[in-house]
Amino acid sequence: MSNWKLINKTYLYDGTFDGFLTIVFDSYSSKTLPQKIFDKKAYSPNFLDQTIEIKTDSEKAKRVFNGIEKNISYTTLYNTYYAFLSNENEKELYILKYLCDGFDIGPEINNMLTISYVFKVMNIKKRAFGECHRLKGLLRFQEVGENLYYASIHPDNNIIEPLGHHFINRLPTQNFIIHDKTRNICFLYNGTEYKIIDNINFEVPDVSMQEQKYQELWKLFFKTIAIKERTNPRCQMQYMPKKYWKDLIEEP
Repeated sequence: MSNWKLINKTYLYDGTFDGFLTIVFDSYSSKTLPQKIFDKKAYSPNFLDQTIEIKTDSEKAKRVFNGIEKNISYTTLYNTYYAFLSNENEKELYILKYLCDGFDIGPEINNMLTISYVFKVMNIKKRAFGECHRLKGLLRFQEVGENLYYASIHPDNNIIEPLGHHFINRLPTQNFIIHDKTRNICFLYNGTEYKIIDNINFEVPDVSMQEQKYQELWKLFFKTIAIKERTNPRCQMQYMPKKYWKDLIEEP
């Protein structure tokens, strides 16, 4: 990126994927890179920073989204999305450099792991994707109303949207709520459309009588199939990390 100019500016955006893609559009068009990028909701004002607020432009975001797939590769778009969902500090700068180089180099950018920010993007993408994949198997729905199911999660990364889409495909006619308690975000699906709500404040209803019976049966099954002599806590925590146990019905 030798032809790019590093400017002493801090970009603030709304924290959305479209907002970030707007930054990519502006940076690539002007061949400039900011010193820092922050979600404005999480930014702590600093008198040393010269801030510029980048307003989300859906048209610019759409052009970048389509451009990544067309001019670099679908894999790059996939890497970008999951890396953006990670909880890594400064992820926006890593992804911005990765994409801007990608537009100049093409799909080969994904093989250039000796470049620090490319290597970083691959690592944080892997962590976010891995957690999402793990929770597809560990998430536990509980019936809290007639054809309404609720599940709580405490993920490290903000993977509620791809996780929600996975369960829409698995349970297309079922109403459900997935609650990310770490960020207080809910993914709501009514059998037709979905919505993601931030800063939600509600009390989870008690589980139904039928759900209580199923939970008792599941716990009994879980304990019955266990072989005491073959208990291996270390192996168990490798596949079912302890940090997720609080959201499980069974007791590992």
